[in-house]
Amino acid sequence: HVQLVESGGGSVQAGGSLRLSCGASGSIYDTMCMGWVRQAPGKEREGVAAIDSDGIASYADSVKGRFTVSRDNANNTVNLMMNSLKPEDTAMYYCAAGGNYYTRTFRYWGRGTQVTVS
Repeated sequence: HVQLVESGGGSVQAGGSLRLSCGASGSIYDTMCMGWVRQAPGKEREGVAAIDSDGIASYADSVKGRFTVSRDNANNTVNLMMNSLKPEDTAMYYCAAGGNYYTRTFRYWGRGTQVTVS
């Protein structure tokens, strides 16, 4: 199992930026592929980004070119830099682990941090 704690959400105007951070602890195996998932009210959960242990990343088409995921294996952290934010990016964002790089689906999620773009 793995424990995940997010920070960095908030409110921002369209076109602005936010950086989300996540600290992970637990199974090294489960943290090999980590990433971020978001869910807006009334919408399906969306795998936003995934990053494997070598730092290779994949992104949903909706955020490609605007969001960048990174990780620090030594400190077990994963970050999501979000630029050029749009109102449709408004959602609860969850740090995730135990994932599939290609499908951006994960077995474990943190409690989430709210991102609101107006």
